[in-house]
Amino acid sequence: MIYITKLNSEEIVINSDLIEVIEETPNTIITLTTGKKIIVQDSSKEIVKKIIAYKRKLI
Repeated sequence: MIYITKLNSEEIVINSDLIEVIEETPNTIITLTTGKKIIVQDSSKEIVKKIIAYKRKLI
């Protein structure tokens, strides 16, 4: 689970295992395996760093 910030500055927690694609158009869009799309303030690099840090904690 990682914390991300939506465009309206609301912080939410998502299951990083459900992330299918991260796109950077002018905004960062996370597409989940469920088909849901979330537009966030975080860059794709920041999201990947958060996922790696989370996975390291598990191991």
